[in-house]
Amino acid sequence: MAHALPSYSGKCHNIHGHSYKLFVTVEGEPSLAEGSPNGMVIDFGQIKEIVQQHIVDHFDHALVLPKQNTKGNISEHELGGFAAHIIWVDFTPTTENLLLHFAHLLENAFPAGTRLYSIKLYETETSCAELIFGN
Repeated sequence: MAHALPSYSGKCHNIHGHSYKLFVTVEGEPSLAEGSPNGMVIDFGQIKEIVQQHIVDHFDHALVLPKQNTKGNISEHELGGFAAHIIWVDFTPTTENLLLHFAHLLENAFPAGTRLYSIKLYETETSCAELIFGN
C-alpha cells in the first residue's frame, strides 16, 4: 500500500509505499459445544478471512490519500493513470490513523462471543502502532 502525508514537511510528504504487516488478536472463551471447533475461540482461518475481506481486499496495492490536504485534491488524471486504485480517506493516512480505521472496520466483524482484543500495524520492520482494547 502507498500513501502520502501532504501536511508533513519531511520525506513522507511524497507518495511512497510500504509492505505493511497487520497483526490482529481476538479474545473470547474457547467453545466446548458439540459441532464447534472444540476448544477454539475462533478458527485462525476465519480470522484470516475476516481480515482479508474487510481490509486486505480493499487496501492491498492501493494509494491512500486524504480527501483534504494543503495543496488541494490530487485527481487520478493528474497521476497519469498510475494509481487506478485510490482510496480517499477523511484523515491523514499515518500508520496510527490507518490502525484506528482498520480497528473500526473490524470491531463488529467477528462472530458473537469473539471480540477484537488488539491490533498492531507495522509500517516497516521496526516501526509500528498498536491498539489494545482489553476488558
